[in-house]
Amino acid sequence: MQPMTTGIENDPSPANERRRALMVAAVAGVVLYIIWNTPGLNVVLAPLRLFVTYIHEAGHSLAAIMTGGRVLGFTVSPDGSGLARTAGGVRWVVISGGYLGAALFGSGLFYLANRYSAYDRLIAVVLGIFMIVFTLRFGRPDEGFRLTVYVIGISFGMLLILAGGLAPRIVTLLVLDVLAISTALNAVLDVWYLVGNIGAARGIVRNDAVAYSQQIMNGLVPATWIALLWAGTAALMFGTAVYYGVWKPLRDEVDSTYQRRK
Repeated sequence: MQPMTTGIENDPSPANERRRALMVAAVAGVVLYIIWNTPGLNVVLAPLRLFVTYIHEAGHSLAAIMTGGRVLGFTVSPDGSGLARTAGGVRWVVISGGYLGAALFGSGLFYLANRYSAYDRLIAVVLGIFMIVFTLRFGRPDEGFRLTVYVIGISFGMLLILAGGLAPRIVTLLVLDVLAISTALNAVLDVWYLVGNIGAARGIVRNDAVAYSQQIMNGLVPATWIALLWAGTAALMFGTAVYYGVWKPLRDEVDSTYQRRK
């Protein structure tokens, strides 16, 4: 007797791709919820938080490069703090590039991974290679000469390459979704936390909003307002990614099926 299957695993149709993407996104969300709310899983949560810090500092660095500046180096520390040293570039873009860069990364990765899930392996490999090269080029030891930035950048880079090259496609999509959702949601939650703790300067919470208020707005716009704007923008980015990456394609498919059956 042959084992019973649903046919989903072997059906390459666009409709099946969208259903599978929705299923994996839901699983990734549940996995992250469990990790965030289970104290015993801090050993898993810690690397994810360091990954978010890495993306935050890489966001500052890339913003400098994209606006004509230079990256002098960026660090990640074991306590979740980080620092990007840049020169030149458009300053308001560079300062915004941390929180909004992380939100854009997480939202963009979620959209690409789920809207174009047939290319997830390629996305994972390209992202993994980029992280390793970017880390070796711009990563620096922190003030305590700890090499956390190299551990995070190279480890996650290798994880993505292995997931893209060796793992089943559904596992690759799950890895991409976990990284995307954790980065996008942390960007929203971190900025929202910053709204109520605008003087915080340690750990995952940084003073980017204060720096923006003082350096760009000359103190005329309160840092709290800036943090609120960033939080709203980050939430809008992720909501848009979920809608266009998963919900709208699936709804269009359902509507199309309904019309064909009328």
